[in-house]
Amino acid sequence: MPELLKLEDAVEFAENPEPRCPCVLLLDISGSMNGEPINALNEGLKTFKEELNRDNLAKKRVEVAIVTFNTEVKVVQDFVTADLFEPPTLTAQGLTHMGSAILQGLDMIESRKGQYRNNGVNYYRPWVFLITDGEPQGEPDSIVDQATQRLRDDEANKRVACFAVGVENANITRLSQIVVRSPLKLQGLNFQEMFIWLSASMQRVSQSKPDDQVPLPPPGWGIV
Repeated sequence: MPELLKLEDAVEFAENPEPRCPCVLLLDISGSMNGEPINALNEGLKTFKEELNRDNLAKKRVEVAIVTFNTEVKVVQDFVTADLFEPPTLTAQGLTHMGSAILQGLDMIESRKGQYRNNGVNYYRPWVFLITDGEPQGEPDSIVDQATQRLRDDEANKRVACFAVGVENANITRLSQIVVRSPLKLQGLNFQEMFIWLSASMQRVSQSKPDDQVPLPPPGWGIV
């Protein structure tokens, strides 16, 4: 099976040798997201796809993966370029296994970077984009501590850039203890504006050189 996967990788990267800009979305689908929040998130994901696909370079370079977390952590979408990304329709229930989701996302990034290297494909610093309306719940503190430490190490060594967004009743204080950058608080359920910003940011990155510092557009949808 691994040989077959390697062949698939080789074909994929031969057909599209553009440098890759990976972005893993870690999405909280716990019970408190039920109703309007999850509907707004689903609409936002559709907007994300539409916006990315307006840009001919971004749709070949930006890769999207989705990990959802409630009482379980699930890879809903492994890395695909934006032109192949199909937004899922998510439903909400259960607790908030955030630490496990962060570890899963970081593992996926490491694995994907290995595939890039094996196929001689350049890549930009991967993004982790965490969206939650709560705080870690229902998992051992040790898992959250491990995720926090690993995020700090990966940020310090420029292996990832992690952005956290708190929705509605999110515990921003707790979030800021986990991630390095100050979390942003989403204004209302403004997911569409947020995903337009994320797409614009990824487009800017994808049009730069892999090691460039890229100024990001101001996030008008959120407050620090």
